[in-house]
Amino acid sequence: MSNDHLLQSWLADEQAARVRLADPGVSSMAQLRELSGLEFLQAIGDGVLPSVPIGALMGFVPICWEPGRMVFQGSPGRQHYNPLGSVHGGYAATLLDSCVGCAVHSMLPAGKGYTTLELKINYIRAITDTIGPVRAEGKTIHVGGQTAIAEGRITDVQGRLYAFATTTCLVFAI
Repeated sequence: MSNDHLLQSWLADEQAARVRLADPGVSSMAQLRELSGLEFLQAIGDGVLPSVPIGALMGFVPICWEPGRMVFQGSPGRQHYNPLGSVHGGYAATLLDSCVGCAVHSMLPAGKGYTTLELKINYIRAITDTIGPVRAEGKTIHVGGQTAIAEGRITDVQGRLYAFATTTCLVFAI
């Protein structure tokens, strides 16, 4: 697929995701306990549960969720810039923390939750508002009874890598 066709596909995916999402909000602890991680993510993606406030603030949406894998997409803008004239590293960190954490969550049964213990990021190249949409894809490496490990990458439609991360999460009963 050419880059132009891929870009159009990504933009269509993002628009479809935005139409499905409910208004931002926070789900209840009961909802968290009752659903597996994958069911919870599906309910958010389908607009059954509220969309995530940080996604609304930062302008990114869930594109794909499946066992052990999560993809978010957003288009960085000038509102995400630092004083040096590029997108603040916190934008990439937030996308990466979200995709790796949700990849872990997608593997958890009902009644289990997680929190990030460690997030390690490598920044490869500057993100600017001229690159168009970026995708943050997280994949699990290991999910155990008490800890989980995942990795994530931010790329553009041309496949250029902007940043990658690894995380260690604590898994616990909720």
